[in-house]
Amino acid sequence: MEEKTVNQQTKIHVEHLNLHYGTNHALKDVNMDISEHKITAFIGPSGCGKSTFLKTLNRMNDLIPNVKIDGTVLLDGEDIYSPKVDTTLLRKKIGMVFQQPNPFPMSVYDNIAYGPRIHGIRSKVKLDEIVEKSLRDAAIFDEVKDRLKKSALGLSGGQQQRLCIARALAVEPEVLLMDEPTSALDPISTLKIEELMEELKHKYTVAIVTHNMQQATRIADYTAFFLVGEMIEFGTTEQIFSMPKDQRTEDYITGRFG
Repeated sequence: MEEKTVNQQTKIHVEHLNLHYGTNHALKDVNMDISEHKITAFIGPSGCGKSTFLKTLNRMNDLIPNVKIDGTVLLDGEDIYSPKVDTTLLRKKIGMVFQQPNPFPMSVYDNIAYGPRIHGIRSKVKLDEIVEKSLRDAAIFDEVKDRLKKSALGLSGGQQQRLCIARALAVEPEVLLMDEPTSALDPISTLKIEELMEELKHKYTVAIVTHNMQQATRIADYTAFFLVGEMIEFGTTEQIFSMPKDQRTEDYITGRFG
């Protein structure tokens, strides 16, 4: 049985994952275990497949025409690519935060309440609770508590990104995928989001794509290095950055290319 092969601490198990966009072989035989309650970072030069890989974990690539995916992705031992899987429920379990903050053009409150409402929560008391808890968990409640009814588009970039994290948390995911969540932000906002991620891993499993290697060394427990669609090396962040086993990893992290 598949479930026996999955280590107890593994949240997502990826085996022989290949992805083609038409004739382009974008991910080549990727194998990885993503550990529960840890931060796993994906690093590598632009266009190497890190974001594509991240999106295979909650089936966002399904939305792109001419994509062919084969291999196995198990979430808690269940195959997420099984035809029986409801992708709406899957994306509730595996939330996503994108590179550019993308709040909806509505109030701060409605941004957060949006997901829970879609999933059938109507009670104002319950929604109030979820909104406050999600904003607190995203470390932004105190900054926005007096403007919950105002447009989220009036917030600063860093606040908008924390709002988007709160929005992802509002549907109570188990995993949070983050695609370069700080690349559009200033250093102070970046630091706040990094501190926030350190907190979030106690409740969630976090996977992050980052082009910032210092960020990976600061926050990630594990790091995977991707190059032209292949996962070249995967290990603890300390091992990857201090004793890489592959010359290509060493060349990348020492700045010889990328």
